[in-house]
Amino acid sequence: MKRYKAPSMVEAMKKVRGDFGDDAVILSSEVVYSKGFFGLFKQKSFEVVAGYDKVYDAPSTESVDLPATQKVQPLHSSGSEESIEMKKELLELKRMVQNIQRPVTVDIYPDSIKPILEYLTDAELSDWLVKLIGDELLRVTSAKNIELHPEDQLEISKKVLLQNMKELPFGGTNFEKKYINVVGPTGVGKTTTIAKMAARAMLEQKKKVGFVTTDTYRIAAIEQLKTYANLLQAPVEVAYSAEDFAKAMEKLSHVDLIFIDTAGRNYREEEYVQDLKELIDFNREMESYLVLSMTGKEKDMESIIQQFSTVPIEKFIFTKLDETNSIGSMLNLMIKYNKGLAYYTDGQEVPEDIIEGSFDQLIDRLFKEFSHA
Repeated sequence: MKRYKAPSMVEAMKKVRGDFGDDAVILSSEVVYSKGFFGLFKQKSFEVVAGYDKVYDAPSTESVDLPATQKVQPLHSSGSEESIEMKKELLELKRMVQNIQRPVTVDIYPDSIKPILEYLTDAELSDWLVKLIGDELLRVTSAKNIELHPEDQLEISKKVLLQNMKELPFGGTNFEKKYINVVGPTGVGKTTTIAKMAARAMLEQKKKVGFVTTDTYRIAAIEQLKTYANLLQAPVEVAYSAEDFAKAMEKLSHVDLIFIDTAGRNYREEEYVQDLKELIDFNREMESYLVLSMTGKEKDMESIIQQFSTVPIEKFIFTKLDETNSIGSMLNLMIKYNKGLAYYTDGQEVPEDIIEGSFDQLIDRLFKEFSHA
């Protein structure tokens, strides 16, 4: 690693590239003010700490005009379990380093790329991801010695995000497992989401569906699920105990898919997650999804995710996207916890307002306002 100081960020990046080439990894960057004559006339300079990371190869140039972002390459061994595990540990270590870096300061970047970075900050994308994008935009700007058009900035930003999300699974249930379990705190819209998933399975896949609810704490929740079940002409069972749950599975053995609606509890309390594990047999042929509302705070969602760390969660489902313009936290949580995206919902209509997760749709939604700026 080496520290650089220059009157502008562009000049600092030229020094970095002179020593490390295009393989440089920016570890930190900040604006530094030095006192002038008698403490007056402060001068601004830019301080960058950079190094060379052997986990990363030189950026690809797959696009016609724009270099691709740095991408993780497989270790040069045979792909053994040890090398795969080592790669995971190195990636996790890098993310930990990025998470403890100082908050991004857009002022350190040239004026031409500030708008997209400010846009992403307003969308609540994490500081380290904004910084990754800013550093890559700056690297390309310095390498080509030109100002990038907004369209080029957009493409580079998407590539940076893709490199950090390409290992994550996207897409809804593949209907290979009979039991589909949906968990999450109260108020996130689990019951409506289950109804949307079940309706899609019936209409598009011609599946026979059934429902089981363990939400015996709220009568309204049971009635809501029964209403949806009646509309779909599907059977529904209520489970008050683990024994009831097993009996419900037997009663619904004739259907293709069983959707399980769990109780909406305060899952920031560990005891409620333990209660859920005692009620539901997660050893069955089951896939489980954690539902989170985009109207919640990211820190609260992190607490919920951590409580469910002992439950085999397949992917996330995010709800209420129609109630917020700040969806950066979706990407933050997916990357941090290495979980993919099954669905997201953007309204109450059943079954219309549910979208199967895909990287392209997610990124288009993230940048849709910037695209029209």
